[in-house]
Amino acid sequence: MANYGTILVVDDNTSIFTTLEICLDGVFEKIITLTKPENILKILEQEKISLILLDMNFSLGVNNGQEGLLWVQAIHRRHPDIPIVLMTAYADIRLAVRGLKSGAVDFVTKPWDNHELIRTLKDAIDANDVVLPLEKMEEEHVRKVVDRCHGNISKAAELLEISRQRLYKKLKK
Repeated sequence: MANYGTILVVDDNTSIFTTLEICLDGVFEKIITLTKPENILKILEQEKISLILLDMNFSLGVNNGQEGLLWVQAIHRRHPDIPIVLMTAYADIRLAVRGLKSGAVDFVTKPWDNHELIRTLKDAIDANDVVLPLEKMEEEHVRKVVDRCHGNISKAAELLEISRQRLYKKLKK
């Protein structure tokens, strides 16, 4: 069951797309692919993206990862909430560390293990989702209802289907 939203895959090697579409089928609701990173920001304005899987090298003969690092920074300036996982065939520890310091949440190497890649992508999205304690969620909901009722406690209590006294107690917490 695809429940991880939309992934944007950016890589200059189109054969990667076919492999990823097979590997990620059933994990993501939608897979968008780009061969040119110049189109990333345009896509981010048009689509709700859950995660970006970004290659680090796009120019022929260049394999230092600098292009990918620059794109991570450009994406995070406008969309700091979208997790980015970097990928490259030319990996080393220093490059991975530089990627993480630039704002990527993880790093995978080509070729990848399918199960490990899926786990990495899921973890990147899950880590981005904040889980609030139930009590905190209830508190926020009660405040929203009171605000919606413009402070009318009787009306808010009625909408929440609790007594006014119970609502007062919840507001005092």
